[in-house]
Amino acid sequence: MDTLRSRCPWDARQTHESLAPHLLEETYEAIDALASENQQAFRDELGDVLLQVVFHARVAQERSDGTGYTIDDVADGIISKLTRRHPHVFGDVTVSGPDEVKQNWDAIKAAERAAAAAGPVSALDGVPLSQPALSLAAQLLRRAGRAGAPDDLAERADGPGVTELGRRLFALVVEAQAAGLDPELELRAVARAYADRVRGWEAEN
Repeated sequence: MDTLRSRCPWDARQTHESLAPHLLEETYEAIDALASENQQAFRDELGDVLLQVVFHARVAQERSDGTGYTIDDVADGIISKLTRRHPHVFGDVTVSGPDEVKQNWDAIKAAERAAAAAGPVSALDGVPLSQPALSLAAQLLRRAGRAGAPDDLAERADGPGVTELGRRLFALVVEAQAAGLDPELELRAVARAYADRVRGWEAEN
């Protein structure tokens, strides 16, 4: 990456902003490879995702305003986070099983957000609003549910620009979660099946 950044004109001019679409695209390609059950393709796509992480860290390393960091800093950060959030592994906390691990993780994460926040803290803080709408709705519902938000808030979700279709789609996300399903993955499965049918129709015509 150091060599590419110094010797390739395209790589040299990239910024966090110009690279952002590639980070998203490579992540989707990795998900597609996983869905195809092609392990070689999945491995290759994970490499492309890793490249994006390394690239962003290399761009950050060049900053001279005190906000820079290296790939080692990125790795140290995730190691520290995993250590903090696994006190049952790296500390003296005892857990009864996976459910309690998740509860502890959420509690530790909430405490971290509260410590870092300058104002009121919400259970929805940190939810990326730019993610696909089905995933966004599902994550908001999960976060709100863990915070103890009443179910009827989802039933009367309304506001400027909200249509009846939007409310019906949101209700389907609620239904999917109640059934223990991921609405994004469910719709993707149907969309892939539809794509296969369209390709079959094209081959016959």
